[in-house]
Amino acid sequence: MSESFLMAVFLSLSGGLQDAYTYVYRGKVFANAQTGNIVLLSQSIYEKNWPIALHYFVPLLSFVLGVAAAEWIRQSFRNRQAVHWRQIVLLSEILLLFAVGYLPEGLNILANAFVSFSCAMQVQAFRKMTGYAFSSTMCIGNMRSGMEALSLYIRTHDREMLKKALRYWEIIFLFGFGAGLGGHFVSVFGVKTIWLSCVLLLVGFFLMFIKEEIEEHSEIHQ
Repeated sequence: MSESFLMAVFLSLSGGLQDAYTYVYRGKVFANAQTGNIVLLSQSIYEKNWPIALHYFVPLLSFVLGVAAAEWIRQSFRNRQAVHWRQIVLLSEILLLFAVGYLPEGLNILANAFVSFSCAMQVQAFRKMTGYAFSSTMCIGNMRSGMEALSLYIRTHDREMLKKALRYWEIIFLFGFGAGLGGHFVSVFGVKTIWLSCVLLLVGFFLMFIKEEIEEHSEIHQ
């Protein structure tokens, strides 16, 4: 279930919403697209604007630590039967993002750190969609893979390549749609907009339970 297209839908919507939330509401920081933060950090260092440099360095550091945390969870819980290790990652994300909804604008650095940490755990834990490598928190890799598959389809007429290309462009659209939702609802819900991301991730968390139940009682469906 963790690699299903349905799971990718909720993760991508959440990823786009998180990025829009931190950029629009939390001081123009990218929660997911760390390349942008590196550019802005480098510019701030060149200008010797240390407070702004810190503003962009913290989410970068948090992202790196989030990847390490997801790997630690995988190694520690991958053999557990009751709960999948990826569900532990999702639950950790939900708790972090829920806490962000209580942080005032004066604590934007901490809020961005939490969101970047959460995004990193997600991108590290969920790296495949229906057998294809993908990312639910950024678009550049998906754009490259989608265009590559489309080019192969045009050249070979392999319908599997067309299906693959459409899957990638659907995910890109969903990420953009999630970002649009985040940007819109910031004006309605303000700081608590991030809780919409918690709802999307919670759906993913329970989806994995449903899939396991179907597998355990597959004889009922035969």
